[in-house]
Amino acid sequence: MIVCHCTQISDHDIRAAVDWMRAADPETIITPGKIYHALGKRADCGGCMPLFLDTMRGCDNLAVPPILRGLRANRTGVSHEGRRKGHRLSQRSATV
Repeated sequence: MIVCHCTQISDHDIRAAVDWMRAADPETIITPGKIYHALGKRADCGGCMPLFLDTMRGCDNLAVPPILRGLRANRTGVSHEGRRKGHRLSQRSATV
């Protein structure tokens, strides 16, 4: 099935690229941009992105590598990624 009509990428191409990337580097994080790059193509209009992502999620090899799982869980005591309190606009407008 054609997933991206602009660049003629099929679901088979996406699965093959994911398998190839996982075999080349088991610890890599696979993104749509990396898949386009591996296929030697570029995203054009972006209309295919929902179907592209669904196809990626259907791949068995897409899972986050075990070494990278749980990284957020190891960050104890750090909230808001080190930002000051009230950094969100919604928090600022509520206090003003």
